[in-house]
Amino acid sequence: MSTEWREPVIDTCCSTVHTLDRQNGKKGRRPRYMEKDGRFAVVFHQAPGDWSTYWMDIFTTLVEIRWRMMFLVFSLSYILSWLFFGLCYWLISHVNGDSDNADDDLCVANMRGFTAVFLFSMETQGTIGYGYRSMTENCIVAIIVMTIQNVFSCLLDTIVIGIVIAKMACARKRSQTVGFSRCAVVNLRDRVLCLSWRLGDFRDNHILEGVVRAQLVRYVKQPMGSIVMSYQDLDIQERDIVLATPTTIIHKLEPGSPLYSMGPDDLLENYFEVVVSFTYTGDSTGMLHQTRTSYTPADIRWGQRFQDMLKMGAKHYKVDYGLFNETTWVPVPLLSAQEYDRRGHPAEGSTLLPSAKRNGHTCQVNLDVSEEVILQTVL
Repeated sequence: MSTEWREPVIDTCCSTVHTLDRQNGKKGRRPRYMEKDGRFAVVFHQAPGDWSTYWMDIFTTLVEIRWRMMFLVFSLSYILSWLFFGLCYWLISHVNGDSDNADDDLCVANMRGFTAVFLFSMETQGTIGYGYRSMTENCIVAIIVMTIQNVFSCLLDTIVIGIVIAKMACARKRSQTVGFSRCAVVNLRDRVLCLSWRLGDFRDNHILEGVVRAQLVRYVKQPMGSIVMSYQDLDIQERDIVLATPTTIIHKLEPGSPLYSMGPDDLLENYFEVVVSFTYTGDSTGMLHQTRTSYTPADIRWGQRFQDMLKMGAKHYKVDYGLFNETTWVPVPLLSAQEYDRRGHPAEGSTLLPSAKRNGHTCQVNLDVSEEVILQTVL
């Protein structure tokens, strides 16, 4: 029996999210539960505690804000502290009557106005050293205030340095150098339909240990109009990964899988997201990181596989990241995994599937797919 199949071509993944409105038959757009960069499209309204929750965990708040806001907060903290302690010195000087006393009765020498006390406060907190203005032993209150300011200065410097270091070593920055492919593919592996996607580390200091997880998230609208998000775990082969080279994550469409009864046409009528994550420890910092993304039905390519990007050289293994998101067509039955299993994985005398149109090309696929065609190397 002859099989009509078009030439395999490279197909670049895309991520347009369209859903089919069953009531009017028109395509519509629905917001993603998770963006491709791992951010959740969730906005909180009237959250309990309001701003008090951010003040209770001020360290995390300062780490998460933008750099320009952090510089503004730190600059104001120093300037306001200089003004506060300068005001304290000015009040002490005013009560002591430094403007009228002789030079040997002053609390702080050569400090006659607010500008002078502000400069003295800045010199004290910045440990610049005293020159023209200096503290005397005549006022015990001024000495106590200066001691408190020095202790506060050490504490403020510690907080600033700690937040800057934590922000520079933020886990989200490292996660940007570990990425998933822009799309997922469905093809045959060992005569089993599988959903797979790629994961790679774009830095030279490779990750030696990490765990992959995947969940199927559905948007369910109840009859009364309420919205419920359902979560179902997807079984992953080889969850523990050594990410020295890019690898392909595999989920078999077997009984028990939420995608077991879905075929290529069902993907056009259903809306869900496969939320995937990779949690790992950075070898340079020892910090825990997580990279995540999601795949909608529009991101899933039925009947395609990822192009091989790992080659063996004379002394090294060569990885071509230019092919990280590139796919090519392969013969795959246009059936759900449930229907494919019901037909008993026919290997000979199998019937051609109905014609299907994919990206403007009409093709027919035979269920008898040779192992040579479907064999794929897991990088």
